[in-house]
Amino acid sequence: MEPSKDISRLLEIMAQLRDPETGCAWDATQTFASIMPYTIEEAYEVGEAIERNNMPDLCDELGDLLLQVVFHSRMAEEAGAFSFGDVVEAVTRKMIRRHPHVFGDENARSPEMAKGMWEKIKAEEKAEKHARLAESGLAVKAPSLLDDVPSALPAFLESRKIQASAARVGFDWSEAAPILDKIAEETQELRNAINHETPENIAAEWGDLAFALVNLSRHLTIDPETQLKAANSKFRRRFSGVEQNLAAQGKTPATSTLEEMEAEWVAVKRLESET
Repeated sequence: MEPSKDISRLLEIMAQLRDPETGCAWDATQTFASIMPYTIEEAYEVGEAIERNNMPDLCDELGDLLLQVVFHSRMAEEAGAFSFGDVVEAVTRKMIRRHPHVFGDENARSPEMAKGMWEKIKAEEKAEKHARLAESGLAVKAPSLLDDVPSALPAFLESRKIQASAARVGFDWSEAAPILDKIAEETQELRNAINHETPENIAAEWGDLAFALVNLSRHLTIDPETQLKAANSKFRRRFSGVEQNLAAQGKTPATSTLEEMEAEWVAVKRLESET
């Protein structure tokens, strides 16, 4: 079998890999749940390639992510649920429906009108989905504004999306300043919990503080995940500098005191500010 730019070849490869008799022993035994972690990991690797602005790697990582879509679709087809073609049809229908200003109403091309229609159409789709579930006999809870936010998202991203959804109906601060007050309040509550509460309550207060910090990042138009990654990279770089400085003295972090490491940390930061 030869590689091809035609998506049908990838579908053929996956079908062959999943064949219980002639396929790959690993691929043939996977389930939706078992490959879910790989799907999430591939999405993160796409993001990393974008951050590095590495186009060859981005091409490879997008291919790996596409493979995950094909993998899930193949398993669904084997179960008689849906096929890859159904996935493509569903997303094309959705994009056409959500962009009438592009594919229909030429009088609604302003960004404001486009955003308004997008929200209106998404609300209609949510109501239709709820009605289909009710008709199927499945137990369904009353629809919520937050139903569109998947609980499987990374926690920071989930928090940001939850807050943005609530903000659309006015449940939000109008500026960043009161959120700083809220962060101070949550910090004090965490301090009190550390001194007097159980580990469970301490953890809960930490979560409240993290939620407030995400809210502040949203008001400052800062992506918390991106900036935490940047902070991680900064720490890696500076700690590596500490290790190098200690090595020049014949030491390692393990054989150094906290005070010695802190002194080298300050030296690394000073050197960064001077360059």
